[in-house]
Amino acid sequence: MKILFDHPNPFVLAHGGFQIQIEQTKQALEQCGVDVEWLRWWDDNQRGEIVHYFGRPSRWYVQAAQRAGMKVIVAELLTGLGSRGAAARKVQSIVIDFLRRSSLFDRMGWHSFRSADACIAQTPWEASLMQAVFRAPAERVHVVPNGVEDDFLSDSYSERGKWLVCTATITERKRVLELAQAAVEARTPVWIVGRPYSDQDKYGQAFMEFARENSQYVRYEGPIKDRKVLARVYREARGFVLLSTMETLSLSSFEAAACGCPLLLSDLPWATTTFRGGAQFVRKGFEVEALRKFYAESPALPPPPKPESWLQIGRRYSSVYMQVLNSR
Repeated sequence: MKILFDHPNPFVLAHGGFQIQIEQTKQALEQCGVDVEWLRWWDDNQRGEIVHYFGRPSRWYVQAAQRAGMKVIVAELLTGLGSRGAAARKVQSIVIDFLRRSSLFDRMGWHSFRSADACIAQTPWEASLMQAVFRAPAERVHVVPNGVEDDFLSDSYSERGKWLVCTATITERKRVLELAQAAVEARTPVWIVGRPYSDQDKYGQAFMEFARENSQYVRYEGPIKDRKVLARVYREARGFVLLSTMETLSLSSFEAAACGCPLLLSDLPWATTTFRGGAQFVRKGFEVEALRKFYAESPALPPPPKPESWLQIGRRYSSVYMQVLNSR
């Protein structure tokens, strides 16, 4: 079988975990013997059996692919919806149902969850949202989480140091500046690994200025591209912290978990349903107290459960593909 990968946003315009997920998924599938190509929008001779669309395609896109004899799999990150409160989710569900017969419904791509041959969710929480809010048929929704690279799954041991670590894009929804401010107040040293979307980003500039002024407690040296080096950072960290306001399934939290690093995460559904008893959780507004407690207790905390490797995830995707191809 041949799978065509498509995604609406060029990687050159935005970096982050979604890019890593897409690239690692492709590599894992190729290791499993699956033929995968990037969909070439300019090539009308390209052929495939399944279009795996990372995002939310339009209704026309799904119908056109199906008319061409290809199955369509939708893999959308429900970052905003999955992080909202119950009342806000209920309102959105009512609005979507109300607009179901309008042209706006098609333009928003909401119909794709019902018309696609399969939907991929990263967590059971997102799978439930696809069904409850977008009315995706339950039998077409599959849960396939992220994997992690072998460098992070190695059993090599490192003595843990004094730094908590946060690996994230430096942007408002990741709350990296707020984490740094809380760490200074709590007197708990934190190492931030990542970069803003651009050098002109005001939030990123504010964070870097704060980091320079508080280097005793905030360590910042930019991103770490070498995955082996990053794995060593996780193994030597006292703990991993991510205080984002919106998230789907944090790839960096999986990498830290694979390295046995204790986790402190925002009290959001993706985190509580994924890690359950395998992490500590904090509500917004209680970060300083939570950091102090986590820093004191982290050496004695049990390691979180290890995630699967990308190769194992590739096999799970292969199984979904075969189910889709064998379905009518």
